[in-house]
Amino acid sequence: MGEVGYLTIAIDGPAGAGKGTLARRLADHYRLNLLDTGLTYRAVAHALLRVGLPLDNVSAAETAARQVDLAKLDRTVLSAHAVGEAASKVAVFPSVRRILVEKQRDFAKSPPGAVLDGRDIGTVVCPDADIKLYVTASAEVRAQRRLAEIESIGGTANLSEILADIVRRDERDMGRADSPLKPAADAHLLDTSEMAIEAAFLAAKSIIDDVMAKRDKA
Repeated sequence: MGEVGYLTIAIDGPAGAGKGTLARRLADHYRLNLLDTGLTYRAVAHALLRVGLPLDNVSAAETAARQVDLAKLDRTVLSAHAVGEAASKVAVFPSVRRILVEKQRDFAKSPPGAVLDGRDIGTVVCPDADIKLYVTASAEVRAQRRLAEIESIGGTANLSEILADIVRRDERDMGRADSPLKPAADAHLLDTSEMAIEAAFLAAKSIIDDVMAKRDKA
């Protein structure tokens, strides 16, 4: 498919709902830039972990946030479970969020547009996005997906521990005072609990194409 003109797609939702895979499919299909904003928080956490600084050191986290280069986010390194757990702790600092949000907004403004996925894209980072999707799934389904992902690369894990981690992260993300995880008022809800990625992609594509068709007629 050719480029669709300047377009911003905001995808929010809890960990393990499939929003990252969906974002990659949509960015490829519509030929848009792609940013997993969660990696920016993971980059901050990784920087602190690498030098042994405590995760509650706000000043160090701010410095790390300013140094994050969106062009050099290494998904392989930053996808480690420990980094993800640490990221949800540094993400509660409003000052760190402000620094990273500015970087994310600058990214979204680059032509031809972008797909951004995270926790507060439609509500905070890109409140004027052309399309907002809130992708969710039950905690149990997300835990099962995470276990399957770990086992697919030869790892082992305990389902009940993964589920407990997901529930804790949801509570932390939804309960933080600054930019809590929640659907934007005008977001399209997409529950992937019983959807394979292809079905989720087609459902999202249908929503986007409908919005774009109406925009073109306006």
